[in-house]
Amino acid sequence: MKRFVLTLVVTLTVIALSFNACQHEPDETVSPDPVDTSGNQPPVGIPCDPDTVYFANTIGPLLLASCGVAGCHDAGTAQDGVVLTDYAQILSTAGIKPGNPTDSELYEVITENDPEKIMPPPPRGALTSEQIDLIYKWILQGAKNNSCSQTECDTINITYALTVRPILQNSCLGCHSGAAPSGGIRLETHSDVLAVVNNGKLLGTIRHEQGYSAMPKNGAKLDACYITQIEKWIKNGAPNN
Repeated sequence: MKRFVLTLVVTLTVIALSFNACQHEPDETVSPDPVDTSGNQPPVGIPCDPDTVYFANTIGPLLLASCGVAGCHDAGTAQDGVVLTDYAQILSTAGIKPGNPTDSELYEVITENDPEKIMPPPPRGALTSEQIDLIYKWILQGAKNNSCSQTECDTINITYALTVRPILQNSCLGCHSGAAPSGGIRLETHSDVLAVVNNGKLLGTIRHEQGYSAMPKNGAKLDACYITQIEKWIKNGAPNN
């Protein structure tokens, strides 16, 4: 009996020692956060396609500068119930039919021949043919709330006609053209722009520097590439090239 008890004790002791030997300290290594595959991650910017018109890059700033201002189609005024300050309002109030520009009210009013119906109304400057073409193409492509990122910023081949003027047209000219330009500042011609370059206001406003009225008014700051291109152009003497 004593031999059986002794054998049992030894056996239990071995089992206990074996069990303890299998125990490990808690693993304090922190595993990486799981990858979000739900589709709720912020979208990564896509490279700009020259054949695509993007709302965030072109159409939004253009409509905001030309139409979404006080007295016309900002949220406070909303003439005829139309608000042209953000994508949701533009799509819901401007009579846009994605894929069908000629049947869209927005396109109809910017191409209107009647001076009492055309938008923007006088004395504000009318949209240029290039700007109208951009709106046409954007609607034709589905009037999407899209955006892109410039993968390369050309700071070498900068000209007034092909670089600076298009930037100002789409983001500034709506307010700074016509018989009554905002703040008395007109940006329609090279000489107009040069005057604002020489007094330092152009760079101060687009950089959103302290002491200057941030432009585009009520809109997002210009793309960093655009600002760099304008800076380079000015540094080169702001030529009419």
